[in-house]
Amino acid sequence: MIRFLALFAFVLGGPAFAAEPMAPPGAPADAFPRPDRPVAEIVAPRWSSEAERDRAGEFEAVAKGMGIAPGETVADIGAGSGYYVVRLSPRVGPGGRVLAEDVTPDYLAALEKRVAGLANVTAVRGEPHDPRLPAASVDAAILVHMYHEITQPFGLLYNLAPAMRPGGRVGIVDADDVPSRHGTPPALLRCELTAAGYRETGFHPLKGGAYLAVFAAPAPDARPAPATIRPCRDATTRR
Repeated sequence: MIRFLALFAFVLGGPAFAAEPMAPPGAPADAFPRPDRPVAEIVAPRWSSEAERDRAGEFEAVAKGMGIAPGETVADIGAGSGYYVVRLSPRVGPGGRVLAEDVTPDYLAALEKRVAGLANVTAVRGEPHDPRLPAASVDAAILVHMYHEITQPFGLLYNLAPAMRPGGRVGIVDADDVPSRHGTPPALLRCELTAAGYRETGFHPLKGGAYLAVFAAPAPDARPAPATIRPCRDATTRR
């Protein structure tokens, strides 16, 4: 039966199976404390229309702020509809690679169709607390307008760190607003990333009240133990 389904999918010109994880599971979600803030629901695979984002120069501003260069491997965590993926593909070139990671099956299915002709793009199925990426495989990781939707941010950051190569950059794009309105106040973001062992290396305001915050991930053996991580108080929401 499996062979028949695979042949049927091949005849139709589509993949037999959806995207799969690229690495074994990391630390489980229940090893980490819950964030002391609201977590927004995942409501759509895109932040706004691609035309609007292009007019605002969003991708170029983020790519420049992150220092994305040809030949690099870039992971788009929570890739959604693939806005960044299809623009990163020519940016890193044939010698580079784009890992388009998401946790929502419908988003991944649509994403795989969109990137079918891009040889340097791989769709990856992750978990809400674990991107499931290979060790020391990523030069830059971006999390765009989705950090406020992560149910277990400390777990995701902990499990992402081993995937980063030495000198790798983690860039978070979000709105300067409370999580319930689909944003993350910069002070709260810095606190949570610091609690997970990350070090801020850059901050870039973007158009429309958004920002790009860039961090260096801790080495795997320098990560704080999950039980020692303390959630950050969401003072902005409480006000």
